[in-house]
Amino acid sequence: MPEGHTLHRLALDLNAAFGGRQLAVTSPQGRFAESAALIDGATLVTASAHGKHLFLEFDRALLLHIHLGLIGGLQIGPAAPPRGEVRVRLAAEDTVADLRGPQACVLRTPDEVARQVAALGPDPLRPDADPERAWTRIHRSNRPIAALLMDQTVLSGVGNVYRAEVLFRQRLNPFREGSRLSRRSWDAIWADLLALMPQGVTDNRIDTVRPEHLPELMGRPPRVDDHGGEVYVYRRHGQSCFVCGSKVRTEVLAGRNLFWCGKCQRRG
Repeated sequence: MPEGHTLHRLALDLNAAFGGRQLAVTSPQGRFAESAALIDGATLVTASAHGKHLFLEFDRALLLHIHLGLIGGLQIGPAAPPRGEVRVRLAAEDTVADLRGPQACVLRTPDEVARQVAALGPDPLRPDADPERAWTRIHRSNRPIAALLMDQTVLSGVGNVYRAEVLFRQRLNPFREGSRLSRRSWDAIWADLLALMPQGVTDNRIDTVRPEHLPELMGRPPRVDDHGGEVYVYRRHGQSCFVCGSKVRTEVLAGRNLFWCGKCQRRG
């Protein structure tokens, strides 16, 4: 599932391609045809993201709410006949954006979007993010910090990669209960997310290793993975930790595979 940096990058790309432009909106697949007709010919005011949710605001007091889910994708490119099951196509002259396989694709009013966002935790990529809201939920919970970081009502935009990597970088035991996490550790997690996630937006991939652990300095081959990026533990089960050499572990937590180093991550 795309993490928050992907949605923020898509919002930037949509604004660059279509911001302030009148759009032809269609549903080649047909499943969104009735709603598409309501915004066909409308002007895109702005595209924005909150966590894993993407919102396209039009000048008709309506917003297109998109959640890509596990298999969804949104591609922006030169105009061409639609291929595959395109739920929504946005078009302006020679540029189109095709949405395929989303978990959610629905028109909402501004009030409905406000209620949706109010139910989400703070997003480290948004300037209005308040880490105190997340901390309040975390330090009152007995759930593991690795589960809390994935809970979008606690913290928005953090997915499986960022949760594993930030906990490794902070040397934190992923099974540490939120109620037993120190405020200092939470502040360090938040600061790390503020550093890593904007870089993910810029690079359109997740890189988390520190300079001293880059392939060229360690004399190791670069990571080859569909998800891209240099990481410490994510999807490295059974491989040697770059820091201590012990084997990276994995276990299902909060419905997703958690990766961690049992030797390095002892804090807490």
